[in-house]
Amino acid sequence: MIARQLSSFLKKAYLSKKFPVRNYAQVLAGDISNKKIPISNFEKDKFINYKRIQDNLTTVKKRLNRPLSLSEKILYSHLDDPHGQDIERGVSYLRLRPDRVACQDATAQMALLQFMSAGMPEVAVPTTVHCDHLIEAQVGGEKDLDRAKKLNKEVYDFLASASAKYNIGFWRPGSGIIHQIILENYAFPGGLMIGTDSHTPNAGGLGMVAIGVGGADAVDVMADIPWELKCPKVIGVKLTGSISGWTAPKDVILKVAGILTVKGGTGAIVEYFGPGVESLSCTGMATICNMGAEIGATTSLFPFNKRAQYDQLIEINLSELEPHINGPFTPDLATPISKFKDEVVKNDWPTELKVGLIGSCTNSSYEDMSRAASLAKQALDHGIKAKSVFTITPGSEQIRATIERDGQEKILMDVGGIVLANACGPCIGQWDRQDVKKGEANSIITSYNRNFTGRNDANPATHAFVASPDIVTAFVFAGDLRFNPITDTLTDANGKPFKFNGPSGDELPIKGYDPGKDTYQKPPEDRSSVEVAVDPNSNRLQLLKPFAKWNGKDFEEFPILIKVKGKCTTDHISMAGPWLKYRGHLDNISNNMLIGAINAENNTANKVKNIFSGEYDAVPNVARDYKSKNTPWVVIGDDNYGEGSSREHAALEVRHLGGAAVIVKSFARIHETNLKKQGLLPLTFSNPSDYDKIDPFDKVSIIGLTTIAPDKPLTLRLHKKTGETVDLTVKHTFNENQIEWFKAGSALNRMAEKR
Repeated sequence: MIARQLSSFLKKAYLSKKFPVRNYAQVLAGDISNKKIPISNFEKDKFINYKRIQDNLTTVKKRLNRPLSLSEKILYSHLDDPHGQDIERGVSYLRLRPDRVACQDATAQMALLQFMSAGMPEVAVPTTVHCDHLIEAQVGGEKDLDRAKKLNKEVYDFLASASAKYNIGFWRPGSGIIHQIILENYAFPGGLMIGTDSHTPNAGGLGMVAIGVGGADAVDVMADIPWELKCPKVIGVKLTGSISGWTAPKDVILKVAGILTVKGGTGAIVEYFGPGVESLSCTGMATICNMGAEIGATTSLFPFNKRAQYDQLIEINLSELEPHINGPFTPDLATPISKFKDEVVKNDWPTELKVGLIGSCTNSSYEDMSRAASLAKQALDHGIKAKSVFTITPGSEQIRATIERDGQEKILMDVGGIVLANACGPCIGQWDRQDVKKGEANSIITSYNRNFTGRNDANPATHAFVASPDIVTAFVFAGDLRFNPITDTLTDANGKPFKFNGPSGDELPIKGYDPGKDTYQKPPEDRSSVEVAVDPNSNRLQLLKPFAKWNGKDFEEFPILIKVKGKCTTDHISMAGPWLKYRGHLDNISNNMLIGAINAENNTANKVKNIFSGEYDAVPNVARDYKSKNTPWVVIGDDNYGEGSSREHAALEVRHLGGAAVIVKSFARIHETNLKKQGLLPLTFSNPSDYDKIDPFDKVSIIGLTTIAPDKPLTLRLHKKTGETVDLTVKHTFNENQIEWFKAGSALNRMAEKR
């Protein structure tokens, strides 16, 4: 029984009032299958279906007759058909019934617009929308929040009215970051949740399998359609020793990222286990699960099954683990702090630290803020303040109110810290940064999760490093990347040397949490009169029109819009930052399609040749011209194409502007699924070196579509300017159901056909 395996998590959750179970002994005894247990304190009329979980798991265990890892138990207990489902790691497509859906405001716009097209009266599973992405960091908390409410009123009104109409819980702007809200209010052990944000796995800190998806996947679940996921492999990470001193939970995932790289977790769930787990707090485990997105993992989870069989095993001794700093420009370049100074000097990275930023969905818990404040208090006691700009982002209104009451906020502000709004802010590029010019080389260090080029401030010359909040806080007092707070000293107000003691802080507030302002909108009992607010003249919201069906023919001599060179994340394909405001308007946001991708022909971003005019232009402009001439096009890409955010706009924009196929060396999981959902062909080279055989001015045919079938390769025919043709073999991962999406023109079209 899953509940028995999760006793330590249930205890922590129960004691911290994070789990809606009143009888703790009942849960540990496993006698819960016939009990009505509310799924959350905000949805007391909806219940956790533990009987289904238990019955499904019993069926699957008899069928497989082998030990199961915890993640397998949770996934397989949510199967739509536990008796007939084919189950093979890395091969089968599981059809699952998640317990709930969560959407952040930037992705919720398109998800709700798609759901409205499905014609359903209300969502089929508990669903929430969280306003956290559209608040830009500028001067500080309340002022930034007020400004965001005015600038985004139209979008917030749409989300609020659509949530009310379709029986969705709505968390207003200022409530906090989606993942912190989920951890505080909705995560529960043994549950399965999907969320329209890549850092949804944060809920794994409370024993929940929580998976980031695109909006179209969320629509399936909201519309009572089984959700498909390729059966994940399982990577085990054994933690020994005990975490202490300067080493923080963040350092565990920074170390793992250095081992597995940004694609090493693709197609797998990472399970942490071993005696070292006992030294981690609930929020510390959530930090580790959250940043598992940076290694491409389907999700991450604590704790473990002693007999579990893993596809890969990693062992980390926490007693020996040093604090790590990862970056710049990629989250898997991991450096122990003892070697970081040498790397800074060797690589000629800018040594002056311009800004230190703590918070984000990865590190904004009470414990994180308390440990940071303990270091700030030491600095205050020695009469010194931050040398670098220092920003603090509380994870939720509950965290903000609690650290205000308990004094951590005041300490952080007294050293010069700026407390930002309870939102994503600079972590996702919502940062009106004024201290450096675009193109000026500089260094920042954050406790965030992602540090791709230009991610935080749209400046490609910013060297962004990722560390724990403890290391970030210590660094702002030195203002120099060559500082090691474990060994080095600073000079206090009296000219004497001063060395930090290690950070400390409570996992949970002794006085309990202060909920702060009420920022939750409950769906009304009577929703019949609710009108969803969409202005037909809006430049931020646009009702969707169905994509065209496949014409039943092979693709013949389509031009290559761009051959992408090197790393191409969803940020490169569909930038965030100032573009977030157009997330609900497909045509307007399509003006950012692939503008960050490097063209292999000229090593330049956003400059491709139009085959009709012979002139170079921005990528979206050329795509629009091809579309106006009824000329579909394709994209050629490199390795791990589409890593990073779950944003389905990176697929929707390509489809909207006339794209037909994306052909790459390899895909990141979520992006490949998003492309399929929108009726596109995501294909991979059978031989990755075939990428080099393609000239950006080749035309391509894709042969075999009329007989497309699972596991059946297709032929990519290159039409050279010389008249020569070259045939290459390309693969796809479509199953039978996904092939129907392609034929119908999109998964949404297929849903409409079946109604």
